[in-house]
Amino acid sequence: MVLIRKNAIMCMSRRVTIMIEDDIDKKIRAYQAKKIQKENSAHSYSKVVNELLRKAI
Repeated sequence: MVLIRKNAIMCMSRRVTIMIEDDIDKKIRAYQAKKIQKENSAHSYSKVVNELLRKAI
């Protein structure tokens, strides 16, 4: 669900449990580490997974 509020978009999220195979998990964590180093800021695992899913879909 997406709520639009005065020039800002708020995305509602929900908790979902999925099984991720080890090789995919390693790639996600490597991408996360590169992003943290590049931008010098925190990026949660969930945030990175959502970003990668948005790019893929």
